[in-house]
Amino acid sequence: MTESWVVVGLGNPGREYQRTRHNVGYLVVEELAGRLGLQFARHRRAHADAAEGHAFVGTPQHCRVVLVKARTYMNESGGPVKAVLDFTKTDNLVVIHDELDIPLGALRVKHGGGDNGHNGLRSLRKSLGHGDFYRVRCGVGRPMGRQDPADYLLSDFRAAERSEVALMVAEAADATEFLLANGLDATQSRFNR
Repeated sequence: MTESWVVVGLGNPGREYQRTRHNVGYLVVEELAGRLGLQFARHRRAHADAAEGHAFVGTPQHCRVVLVKARTYMNESGGPVKAVLDFTKTDNLVVIHDELDIPLGALRVKHGGGDNGHNGLRSLRKSLGHGDFYRVRCGVGRPMGRQDPADYLLSDFRAAERSEVALMVAEAADATEFLLANGLDATQSRFNR
């Protein structure tokens, strides 16, 4: 029997958001797609782009992976994600997202938890009826001074931050692959810092 995983990168569609802090999830699933040699295309039943393939290194060969980027704004991403889960007939979900409360470049992997004011997670919890999924939390840090956190999240990474962000994106992709192959405890031991 084929085991399926849906791996969602949270973000906002459109060129103007492409390299913003809020789109780290998109960047990570794009990295994963590149590693698997996959291209994103419109999903048949969901308002999302998806790329489907088999097995990251170390996962069982029968493991199917569906990478997803909702085509809606982040605060409406729950509906498309639920549609993909229903279509694939799986509850195995990993969500990759930005996290203000983690320093830039750091990662935390966890299962469950609250949304901590994150509109994408709030939308997922509302559509799914629970928060019982894995999360790869990518640190973007808090804004300095009095900058509004919403404006900060929708701003591009500064030039001085881009190399650190590229390393974090690669490490978040590593952590996602490792999670599917080795489970939560081993992943937390290796990647949470």
